[in-house]
Amino acid sequence: MIGAGMGAMAAAARLAVAGHRVVVYERTDTYGGAVRRFERDGFGFDTGPGLLTLPAVYRDLFVKTGKEPLEDCVELVQVDPSSRHLFPDGTEAALPNASRAGVVAALDEALGGGAGERWGDFLVRAREAWDRTRRPLLEEPLWPNWHVLADKEPYPAVPHKRLLRTRRASTLSEIGAWELRDERLAALLTSSALAHGLDPRTAPASAAVLPYMEHAFGTWYVRGGIRELARAVYERCVRRRVEFVFGAEVLSILDKEGRATGVELMDGTVAEADHVVADVDPARLMEMTDPPLDGRGDVRADPFRTGPGRFVVLLALRGARETGAAHRTVVHAPDPESELDFLDSAKGDEPPPPTVTVLRPDDPALRPDDGHESVVLSAVVPSTLDWEEEGVLRLYTEHLLEAAEAAIPGLRDRVLWQEVRTPDDTDDETSAFLGAVPAPSLAAGQGRFLHPSNTTRLPGLYRVGGWSHPGGGLPHAGMSGALVAGLIVEGPGFRGSQ
Repeated sequence: MIGAGMGAMAAAARLAVAGHRVVVYERTDTYGGAVRRFERDGFGFDTGPGLLTLPAVYRDLFVKTGKEPLEDCVELVQVDPSSRHLFPDGTEAALPNASRAGVVAALDEALGGGAGERWGDFLVRAREAWDRTRRPLLEEPLWPNWHVLADKEPYPAVPHKRLLRTRRASTLSEIGAWELRDERLAALLTSSALAHGLDPRTAPASAAVLPYMEHAFGTWYVRGGIRELARAVYERCVRRRVEFVFGAEVLSILDKEGRATGVELMDGTVAEADHVVADVDPARLMEMTDPPLDGRGDVRADPFRTGPGRFVVLLALRGARETGAAHRTVVHAPDPESELDFLDSAKGDEPPPPTVTVLRPDDPALRPDDGHESVVLSAVVPSTLDWEEEGVLRLYTEHLLEAAEAAIPGLRDRVLWQEVRTPDDTDDETSAFLGAVPAPSLAAGQGRFLHPSNTTRLPGLYRVGGWSHPGGGLPHAGMSGALVAGLIVEGPGFRGSQ
């Protein structure tokens, strides 16, 4: 197995339980892929995902690989409110966790004008899209006739009386303009897309399933940080006798008579295998196979399409976290169109202020004492930016700090020190091309939002993790591990969990 990301480890544990000897070769010195932790002076920070949706994916993994349930290995806490939103016009809204009625009431009170009802109606339609796509997109291997998923929009058409006809939204932005009819509700939708590295102007309407997932299954935090989830999965693998070799970079995938037969490491070591599972992005996978596995012609496996990355500022603060502070606050961009234009082209005089997510976990494990606080600020940024160019790093840092001041009282006076992380750091840690972060797979959009299938054109070689079906995100990585394990154990006839 190449890489010790969350998808690879989820597959490794399942395969080990099924009787396979599994060896994981990881280029870096630790496990977890992008799920990492930075520690200094008693402060701890998640540098990758900070929250978890669909914990059932990892509950299933732990049930299927041993007697200890997930909750015996990590402490899961529902985050409430799920998120607090600060809008450019000065209004704000705190959204309850996993409660449609509560969200409707909160939005009506905060925004008025029937905003809550419109958002509630949107969630009903998003559920319909979810019901139509959940199994083929998340629980089954990618269909050979994947064009069926690519060509049909699962988000339901909405009749507009003014037009006297049915008008179907084809993008998230059109949902915001035609159905939500409020710039602040549209900003809620935009922030949900941006969190996954998607531009709402081009993301298909089927991306409505992303805010629906969070609403329906809740937002969860792992006590001690999300890194604790990676630790628990790694320890489950070790208990099932999965072998890990760290500091071992794979140079190439060996093949004999048209079948993958093992890997060659950078130091010349050759390891034979019956199956090879790669948790790497398509660009790196191309370098490992001869001839290259994928080409530009396959829209679902085009390594030259680079999505955005994440810019992160870690803050060590003096002073206690105030009572009742929200775990997650989203500070919406003052000019969303400029933000999206820059994200798309990375061109312009200077980067405009982005949408900023502020994470403030109330977790003693992440601070030296109750008189301090650890905070993570993040924004989605073009992965093609030159972070060594004078002023770019400084300007983005200032943008994030300025936005965070709206969420954290007296922020500037509380900063002890800060650590900045760019997509270049993501590239170094995960080998993701330019530090891009993969989005979840989505239906519609002519297949541009589907990821490569878990099987490949080289028999015996499988893809796993965020750069393969069903795409990026912690839940999706866990699902990809289940799919790959099923394909190896049951063969090409595997059709997913029942």
